[in-house]
Amino acid sequence: MRLVFVGPPGAGKGTQARIVCSRYGIPQISTGDMLRAAKAEGKLPADLVAKMAAGALVPDDVVIGLIDQRTRAADAASGFLLDGFPRTVPQAVALGDMLAERGQKLDRVLALEVPRDLLIERAVLRRTDKRTGQIYHLKYNPPPPDADLEHRADDREDVVAKRLDTYEAMTAELLPYYERLGILRRVNGVGSVEEVTSRVLSALGAE
Repeated sequence: MRLVFVGPPGAGKGTQARIVCSRYGIPQISTGDMLRAAKAEGKLPADLVAKMAAGALVPDDVVIGLIDQRTRAADAASGFLLDGFPRTVPQAVALGDMLAERGQKLDRVLALEVPRDLLIERAVLRRTDKRTGQIYHLKYNPPPPDADLEHRADDREDVVAKRLDTYEAMTAELLPYYERLGILRRVNGVGSVEEVTSRVLSALGAE
C-alpha cells in the first residue's frame, strides 16, 4: 500500500498516519524528518544547508532523491505512507514519474478535511503545562487548577490562520490533480480518533 496523506495543521493527520502504518506494517515517511537526518549526517551540500537555514525551499529534485532512496529500504518493500510530500502538482508529477520507473504507482491519496473554524479552535485553545510538558485543551481537555500554562506562539490565532492559508493555497491544485487520477479520497476528520480511523480505513478499502 503506497499512500500519501494530506491535511491541514491540526487535522489529526499524524495520529491517523501512525494508526494506518501500524495496521499495514509500512513506514511513515516525513520529508521534514528525512531532510533533518540528511543534514545531520552531512549528506547535503553546504550551500543547500545554508539556504535551508535562511528559510529557502529545498529543490524538488533533492527531496525526490531522498524519497527514492528511502522507499527502496527493506521496511518499505510492502509500501509506505508519505507525510508532507507532495505539496505541489510538479512534485506530484515527479513522484509519479519516480514510481513509474519502478513499475509502481500510488494506491491512494487521503485528504483529511476539517472545517477551518474548528482547526483554529483546536489550536488556539491549546495550552502546555510548563512543568510537565503535558498538552491540554481549554474546551476538550481542560487542565487541572494547579497547571502552569503556556500559550505557544505558533498556537496564536494569527499564526494558525497564516499556516492554514498556506495549506489551502498549496492544495488548491494538488487535490484536483489527484482527483483526476481517480486516487483521491476525502475523509471527514471531525469526530473521535476512533470515528475518523474507521472512515480512513474505509477509504482505503479495509472496512
